[in-house]
Amino acid sequence: MSSYRGTVCGMEINDLVRTHRPHADAPALDPAALAALVRESRGPVLVPGDDGYDAERSGFQRAYRHRPAVIVGARCAEDVVAAVRFARAQGLPVAVQATGHGLSAATDGGLLISTRRMDGVRVDPAARTARVEAGVVWGQVVEAAAPYGLAPLNGSSPGVGVVSYTLGGGVGVLARTYGFAADQVRSVDLVTAGARRRTVTAESDPGLFRALLGGGHGLGAVTAMEFGLVPVARLYGGQLVFDGERIDTALAAYLRWTETVPDELTSSLALIVYPDLPQLPESLRGRHLAQIRIAWTGSAEEGERLVAPLRAVGPRVSDQLREMPYAESHTIHQDPSDPHAYDGDNALLGGLDAAALLRVATLAGPAAPAMCVVQLNHLGGAMARRGGPDDVAGAVGHRDARFALRVLSPLIGADTGEEPGTDGTDRSGAGRPGAEGTGRSGAAAPRSDGPDAARATVRALHAEVLAAVEPWRIGRSVNFLFGPHGERPDAAEVARSVHDADEHRRLARLKDHHDPENVFRFHPAGAAAAGPSRRSLTTHRPAEAP
Repeated sequence: MSSYRGTVCGMEINDLVRTHRPHADAPALDPAALAALVRESRGPVLVPGDDGYDAERSGFQRAYRHRPAVIVGARCAEDVVAAVRFARAQGLPVAVQATGHGLSAATDGGLLISTRRMDGVRVDPAARTARVEAGVVWGQVVEAAAPYGLAPLNGSSPGVGVVSYTLGGGVGVLARTYGFAADQVRSVDLVTAGARRRTVTAESDPGLFRALLGGGHGLGAVTAMEFGLVPVARLYGGQLVFDGERIDTALAAYLRWTETVPDELTSSLALIVYPDLPQLPESLRGRHLAQIRIAWTGSAEEGERLVAPLRAVGPRVSDQLREMPYAESHTIHQDPSDPHAYDGDNALLGGLDAAALLRVATLAGPAAPAMCVVQLNHLGGAMARRGGPDDVAGAVGHRDARFALRVLSPLIGADTGEEPGTDGTDRSGAGRPGAEGTGRSGAAAPRSDGPDAARATVRALHAEVLAAVEPWRIGRSVNFLFGPHGERPDAAEVARSVHDADEHRRLARLKDHHDPENVFRFHPAGAAAAGPSRRSLTTHRPAEAP
């Protein structure tokens, strides 16, 4: 090893030049080029076998992890440029990861750009905007905006990354009042497939700007984003929790209630079966519960009036509704914070009736072959008031959907990085199903004959649950595609279901224009649609606007 001193990203640093030590599955890399990448990068450059490699490739989702030939732990946009340039020269596809909550297409032998070190946040209270780097999570933005009485359009979990969530649209705590997170974006900084830095706005490149917001995974590596904040300092919200004996009544009441509430009220319904385990609070053990989650931006007095029809369902296991500072909005859903293994799917629905929802509750209930957390998000409101081919607000698919039905199951022993406990529970947190609004469960999934069997059981269950709402299904949400959907037999259909046919064709044309060699192929919907490139990454330069 030899040390080197130089200036990278405007700072003097010491770095190490070392010889690449490939493992059996890794592509052969040019040692001189790798050494140059190490010298050029402010952040760490890791290959299989290096200390820190496994930790760097691992995200919140532990069932499916990247297995890259090279990882660049980017600290700045120049690191991202260097990484993409190196990948093109070495013929490697590129994946990008911040937190890894929504990992659904993993690279095996490519280059992974880890953005978790790019964590700068700047709030402009006068302009009501926030500028964030690629590795920022929503909790940071909520905290930075709160002193000014402002809030971002964040999701339910403070640990979810801002950028990927927003590129997928972003259905958040205030979604019915203010729309998708993508609707508030002012500018996007990215590194293109040709290793060039660009700032994209509605004025500079309306087509690309629109495509990035709702269909933007795979069009480049986003390094920063600026978006608007909304004037919300407090809200009325929390959970109403009903026991299994009242689930039928609660489901029907919730559906009727969603037809009457104003746009300023955003809500969801979760169905969770808690196993009878000593690790759980006695109030939860062995119970099938319905949780109704509420966020109302009006007064607490009016909030009390609005939720009266739900309280009329009967006694609650828990009633947590209260006025709270917006900084405590994460307590509404109480999402798990520990990384774990899970798989999931979703359906966007044009409508729904109580009989179908009850069928869903039964299929995912106590008799199900695996634990299955169900969440029904009430959509509409401001989310439905933007969109269309000429609206640069974003290419978010299926804005006319009334509900999003999401299913998610923990996967025990599926590459969690930690052995399950001897008592049948997973010490890694895999028994706390979650990632973005799926509940607070400490339950463990059933044992299986191995990870593959567990995945097969879970996917069959998810397919059966979603089949119950097939008459109302109009598509899928890219934000809630969990697991390796690119490996599914119906992968192409999954990719197409995220947008309508016209939008899908528009996005495909933009992808072909901006990334014709499919450098950025590891993203929720695009990997299945585009497939691996047959062209050399070094012989064709993407067509880019100046």
